[in-house]
Amino acid sequence: MKNIYYSITVFILLAATSCEDWLTETPPASTSRSEYFTTGLAAVYATNAAYVPLQWEYNYTYFSEWFIGDVVSDDALKGGQNIGDMSDVYALENFKTTDNNGLLLDFYRAQYQGISRCNLALEEIPKMKNDSVLTTRLQSHLIGELKFLRALYYFRLVRVFGGVPWVDFVIESANDWQQARAGADAIYTHILNDLKDANGCLWKKSEYKEEDYGRATKGAAQSLLLKTNLYTHNYPEAKNWGDSIIDSNEYDLETNYANLFLYDNKEALVPVAGENGLESVFEIQFVDDATSDYGGSNGEGGNGYTRGTFTAILTRSRSSLLGGGWGFNKPTQNLYNEYETDDPRRDVTILNPDDSQMEKPDIEIYLGNRYLNRKTGMYTTNGDFVKLSHQSRGALNNKLIRYADVLLMYAEACCETDHLNEAKEALNKVRQRARGEDTSILPDFPYGAYADNKADLVKAVRHERRVELAMEGHRWFDLCRWGIAKATIDAYKDSESEEVQQQMAEFIAGKHELFPIPSQERDLNPMEQNQGY
Repeated sequence: MKNIYYSITVFILLAATSCEDWLTETPPASTSRSEYFTTGLAAVYATNAAYVPLQWEYNYTYFSEWFIGDVVSDDALKGGQNIGDMSDVYALENFKTTDNNGLLLDFYRAQYQGISRCNLALEEIPKMKNDSVLTTRLQSHLIGELKFLRALYYFRLVRVFGGVPWVDFVIESANDWQQARAGADAIYTHILNDLKDANGCLWKKSEYKEEDYGRATKGAAQSLLLKTNLYTHNYPEAKNWGDSIIDSNEYDLETNYANLFLYDNKEALVPVAGENGLESVFEIQFVDDATSDYGGSNGEGGNGYTRGTFTAILTRSRSSLLGGGWGFNKPTQNLYNEYETDDPRRDVTILNPDDSQMEKPDIEIYLGNRYLNRKTGMYTTNGDFVKLSHQSRGALNNKLIRYADVLLMYAEACCETDHLNEAKEALNKVRQRARGEDTSILPDFPYGAYADNKADLVKAVRHERRVELAMEGHRWFDLCRWGIAKATIDAYKDSESEEVQQQMAEFIAGKHELFPIPSQERDLNPMEQNQGY
């Protein structure tokens, strides 16, 4: 539930939450820690605080994975007014970045802030005595949440930077500030160990009260285990974890794909399907208020960020304030062309000049180049713009893991382990939901150019991931772990506009799959830079 992030002020002070580098924070004195961790409620608050960096808004932090996951790939363009508008994103998009990129610095620091909160709570909560709040069962569960979150923060780091310092303790002296950089394989091993521990402690989603939705669950840990094993190419283990999630019967696909992202009306605060619903495995929580971090969207009268994916629309209600998005993260023609004819997901994902929003009498729309991102929580089912009670802050959660993603990861693992019938079943389930009752579109595999063989099944699964999860921050990371980033980016560059061809530097395999460790971090903690930077 969205309220899990409140009532944590004291713990935040203990956990050192300023935007300064995590290595330079003055650690809490042992007396302060012992004074704070005295009640079960403190243990709950400490765990709540460990979630917060996932939703931070300062500088670029919240948007990093969308800028990287979408804009660096062939799915989206940076957008904006010009090259200088979000110049750090321009550098990432065109493979021209340096180790002075502010987006990368903010992202790096935010993950370690989350890790430091997890480490502090993990050191203290196991030592606490049970009371009316902190039962033995809850104590174990909180430890599971923290292990999951620490694994998630490190997972976000390792796939952007490769190996990073592994720190699983509280930094309490200057001697501890400088930590050696661990290799990526070692980081993935630590992630897997934390997730296995978490899986043994966490509850199933069905065991939660509704007010606690949004906390990590057994299914969330198993899903990240599935994903991490795909990244390390341990396909048999990935399949095993996929089997566990599917066999749990805790999750299913929403009946209507559009309902995951669109609202009933402009006054609604949650999409039609609700949030933390049937398809939700793990979501970052947001509320529509004046003080929460940037979430939701900027709809009618809004003037700020959207939910992670900047809208490319500049809106102005003729009867109210100048508002609007800033024109970032715009779908490419390449992505538009990837969809099959009449795939309903294309119109849910991409707004184009022929859509009804372009003719709204009370809204002026700045299009920029051709396509706009529609998965922003900005639209209703009838084409209106959502009206927020507070400008630039909306309630739409970030669906970090949903069941469709799980099914497609499972299909991939089944392909790689030659369980082809199970792969087809998972793939076709996603396609069946997408087509709804219209049996004339999106036929089951094999279809079209895809023949009934393993090689084509792998291609079909990769296609489905792209269109099902488009503009949700997955594409770039998929290309890298599949080992096809260079081939894909080169082909995309050749097919794009002359402007893109002129701006984009040559993609260098072995370099550009990762990004440079920020220079400020290497000044504080000398470590080897990634290859080529």
